[in-house]
Amino acid sequence: MTIDFATLDIMRTHHPAWRMLRSDHAPLVASFLHRVYIEPNVRVMAAADLAEVLEDELYALRQQLGETAYPKPALEYLNDWAAPDKGWLRKFYRPGTDDAQFDLTPATEKAIAWLAQLSERQFIGTESRLLTLFDLLKQMSEGSEADPVKRIAELHKKRDDIDTEIARVLSGDVPLLDDTELKDRFQQFIHGARELLTDFREVEYNFRQLDRRVRERIALWEGSKGALLEDIMGERDAIAGSDQGKSFRAFWDFLLSSRRQEELTELLDHVLSLPAVTGLKPDSRTRRVHYDWMEAGEHTQRTIAALSQQLRRFLDDQAWLENRRIMDILHGIESKALALREVSLTGNMMEMAEYCADVELAMERTLFSPAIKPVIADLALQAGDEDIDPSVLFDQMVLDKARLTRHIRHALQERVQITLSELVISQPLQQGLAELVAYLQLGSEVFNTVVDEGKSEPIRWKVATEGQAITRSARLPRVIFMR
Repeated sequence: MTIDFATLDIMRTHHPAWRMLRSDHAPLVASFLHRVYIEPNVRVMAAADLAEVLEDELYALRQQLGETAYPKPALEYLNDWAAPDKGWLRKFYRPGTDDAQFDLTPATEKAIAWLAQLSERQFIGTESRLLTLFDLLKQMSEGSEADPVKRIAELHKKRDDIDTEIARVLSGDVPLLDDTELKDRFQQFIHGARELLTDFREVEYNFRQLDRRVRERIALWEGSKGALLEDIMGERDAIAGSDQGKSFRAFWDFLLSSRRQEELTELLDHVLSLPAVTGLKPDSRTRRVHYDWMEAGEHTQRTIAALSQQLRRFLDDQAWLENRRIMDILHGIESKALALREVSLTGNMMEMAEYCADVELAMERTLFSPAIKPVIADLALQAGDEDIDPSVLFDQMVLDKARLTRHIRHALQERVQITLSELVISQPLQQGLAELVAYLQLGSEVFNTVVDEGKSEPIRWKVATEGQAITRSARLPRVIFMR
């Protein structure tokens, strides 16, 4: 963005963040929204709950500033902050409910983050940021190097450095970070974690804007269904294939890994137990910040799912409209026939290739034939020579869902989450496809599951047919069972 007079003048008038900073209620808006949304990492809040919290805030301010301060009710303030000319909150209704919901807009979160940086900081770390910038430059330089000789030389250099450090530690010289370096790096981690949550809200906002444009386009579309779908899917693919979409997808794949989550949990527990970090009195939510990232990413995935659902509804509506069009044509034919009923027409009305009656005499018909009655003879049955096992008549396939449930719960006791393919590998399917469907049913009725539509996994099992073991497979989206 260019920083010139015309651009800044337009932003001063139209940008929601700048409008909030110019508002007379800016201290109330920023402090209240920061305490309710940003500190506890709340994504969406019901209107009744948010109005109740704001009413308590306004009551406390009236006790300090007088009864005339902020005279309007809390819900009226919230609706005013969500108005199009403000844009500090987003007011919406979830499908199937009449309860209003409020969410923070990315512009408001940016303004609050900028206000938080205005206060004086007792400790400003620069070493960790310099090292981070240096590492980023090295990653870009090494990742863009196409010469194999240079890449191998760089890898040898890294190996020599690692060997030197191993020898140094074995000799008893163990270098440790001092308290200042620990504080520097921890503050940078907290700042990056907060910025990541802010970026998630902006990514979700961009996908929501796409969903809104799709709905508007569907409502006003008068052309063919195929042209609209091509236009919409092209725009969605463009966003998914953009730098922002690829980065979000890579982050989401990294975060869904159970191994990465367990590693993050162990690292956070170790770092937060250090005396230097404990002295900073970090927020208690820092210990589960990676779960906050997952929750924020799930909101973004739900917005993408809503876009797909809107396309599905459009297809269903189009099919209904096409059927209605056929019925309108038939009704038109009937109405025209009724209009011509009283009209006397001249000339040939209809030409038929053959006009005669089919004559069928009574004697040409066949006589009645009684049904043949079966003759039942009283005979003694004799045993045959074939050796047939009658127990196969009673063989039925019974799925032991209790066994599958115990298997899933036992796996989740040791891990935070596990995929369906990993469950099948640890305990192969014994009853084939029926047992696989039972796992999916348990995932939707008993356990908390997440379905990653972007990745599919093959699930294989063996079936014994005529004395031979045949391997069969099914390809499903990745199903993750969560604790």
